[in-house]
Amino acid sequence: MRDEFTVPRGTALAYELAAGEKVQIIDIDGQQCSDFQALTLRGLDAGREHLIDSTATRSMVRHSYPGPGMLDKFFDPHMVPMLRVLQDTCGQHDTFGLACTARGYEDRGFPGHVNCSDNISEALTPFGVIPRAGWPAINFFWRTWIDAHHHIQTEESHSRPGDFVTMEALEPLVAVSTACPDDIDPINGWNPTDIHVRIYQAEAPIQHAVAYRSKEDAPMRLSQPSPFHVRHADLTEHFAPARDLWLPTVYPGVGTVGEYWACRDAATLQDMSGLRKFDVIGPDAEVLLQKALTRNIAKLAQWRGTYALMCDAGGEVIDDGTLFRLAPELFRWCCGSEESGRWLTQLAAQNGLQVRIHDLQGSLPNLALQGPRSREILRDVVFTQPHVPGLDQLGWFGATVARLHDREGAPFFLTRSGYTGELGYEIFCAAPHAETIWDALMRAGAPRGLKPMGSHALDIIRTEAGLAAAGAEFAPGVDAWEAGLGFAVDLRKADFVGKAALERNRTAPRKVLRGLKFDCDDVPAQGAAVYAGERPVGVVTSAARSPMLECAIAMVRLGVESADTGTRLEVGQLDGRMKRLGATVCDIPFVDPKRERARA
Repeated sequence: MRDEFTVPRGTALAYELAAGEKVQIIDIDGQQCSDFQALTLRGLDAGREHLIDSTATRSMVRHSYPGPGMLDKFFDPHMVPMLRVLQDTCGQHDTFGLACTARGYEDRGFPGHVNCSDNISEALTPFGVIPRAGWPAINFFWRTWIDAHHHIQTEESHSRPGDFVTMEALEPLVAVSTACPDDIDPINGWNPTDIHVRIYQAEAPIQHAVAYRSKEDAPMRLSQPSPFHVRHADLTEHFAPARDLWLPTVYPGVGTVGEYWACRDAATLQDMSGLRKFDVIGPDAEVLLQKALTRNIAKLAQWRGTYALMCDAGGEVIDDGTLFRLAPELFRWCCGSEESGRWLTQLAAQNGLQVRIHDLQGSLPNLALQGPRSREILRDVVFTQPHVPGLDQLGWFGATVARLHDREGAPFFLTRSGYTGELGYEIFCAAPHAETIWDALMRAGAPRGLKPMGSHALDIIRTEAGLAAAGAEFAPGVDAWEAGLGFAVDLRKADFVGKAALERNRTAPRKVLRGLKFDCDDVPAQGAAVYAGERPVGVVTSAARSPMLECAIAMVRLGVESADTGTRLEVGQLDGRMKRLGATVCDIPFVDPKRERARA
């Protein structure tokens, strides 16, 4: 670290950054706005003030606010990049307005109130910068948004103590940071505090990262590369955060459409390490899972799995996942959210059960090998002992333990499961063996057309297969029937959390999940309204253009009155009124309705 200093509350400090140096702006106490601006030294030396231009920045990154990854830079008015965002642990910032001004306080009855714009002008005066009554600025840690009436709205800052933003200077700069003095608005949680700034040398190794919190008050974890990242990095620079990991979105050498067809016609390999895994262990493991899940776990044999839901008392889906039985008192729950672990722990404590919930966290990274040739590829690499199921004995949702090639090879947990609707398998391994297993599968798959696949292609395939996603098909306020997941609910079980509500709701559902097949290739946005004439009758939950069907498709939650197969509906665009996309109600899955591909 080259330097560090504190910006006292209600003040601003200016500083120089050499090209390549990193500046980290830290909210010490939480809920404190820090305005930031920078000017290029090349501009100042030429008598021009080339500063961060928020409009140019939004236009260049095609986003309302730059974030780590590919949309990560601040630009000057000439569209030249000035800074690159490396780390952001808050994710709630503003680029729409000015730093607070004297006039803003005067017009509200506070003449003489200290303000960020005057503080910025004073801090930049030694660098020959002309003072301004109002400075455009990046308002770190302060959330604003545009409401339905196109008004800018705000609320208290979302930042927590210790949140920070780290940026790299792409050329020599003069920068200025404030500790905002606003104490008459919620911007600083009504209590302005200090901001801390650290400057790191150009050679300091600071990786791209965003903060991940499993719940609002959980400790912050910075996103990390997955154990397979070295192999991804040779093939793509397109990554997005998946919980606490960076995972590929697309491999440009293949492309999203190429990855899609590889999965349909041959095989694909995808890093799915963002999944959450919990081992449920102990004499009461089955009792707990019977209470927590919608399937009848008592019928689950060893080395078998099942897709199941976890619901609350109202029948709303908390999480979904796949449960595998490894032994009479040992189960593995592979799911989407840490809330599963918290819910299981809570139920075990409430019922006094003798069971341990073991969060595997990042210790079991996994790959999805999917596609019609996936079994052929595995035959070249899988070795199993006689006491467990062999590869060709694995039925749909079967599981086994295996090794690479022979009894001394890298071990892994192998399941016949996936999120594509195709024949497929998932491989769970220890992190030190990740690259070895990736390499073995890619070598075996090369003559069979195996390609790596990212999340963009997966989203198309899972939509065609009618597979639900959290925050889309199931979300707060949506029960299992409305989410289209009733097939995973066994009401013949004696009891489980949410059963009473689901029994009640089943008799008179108001909404159902259905498919729409469009007359065009226009893909509607998630959340777009579905209309029958002038009346909204549903909402789009997931949508994509189907390469196989050669048109746009969507899963939609519809009122039952409009949900009959063949019904003609429209999805609204341009405020829902000026443009309509015609579509026909259909069954889901859109492709392979009997799941014959996955059962092959």
